[in-house]
Amino acid sequence: MFSAILSFLGGSAFRLIWEQISQMWTAHQEQKHEIERMRLQGELDAAAHERNLAAIKLQADLGVKTIAVQAEADLARLDANTFGQAVVEAMKPTGITLVDTWNGIVRPAAASIALMLWCVALNAQGFKMTDWDRELVGVILGFFFAVRVLSNRGKL
Repeated sequence: MFSAILSFLGGSAFRLIWEQISQMWTAHQEQKHEIERMRLQGELDAAAHERNLAAIKLQADLGVKTIAVQAEADLARLDANTFGQAVVEAMKPTGITLVDTWNGIVRPAAASIALMLWCVALNAQGFKMTDWDRELVGVILGFFFAVRVLSNRGKL
């Protein structure tokens, strides 16, 4: 009788119990793997999110920089156009003889006086040019060569 009970337990009941324990163990292992997979997926998603945020921030920064560069270029273009118009307007006769004569005398006289004062100052410095002196020479040469170039192109 003991062997019959043992055979019964060893056969059907033991297999049933073992199957239940095995299924529970497998489900537990699958659950652990799923939780680990979800944790890793969350880390990957967080890293992807950080990369996307960094890319969006970089695009925004580049967009702002592009706008700033365009604004600076527009201002530089506007300055160049304004300078060109000022040169053109400075060279236009008004049609009034007295005013045109006055403008014809005053500007060259003022330039000559300024040039003479600058030469006296250079002499006092021992003819050593400072940064200001070099900038002044650049402005003067730029103005007179711009007038020459614009008049040669027929824009004056």
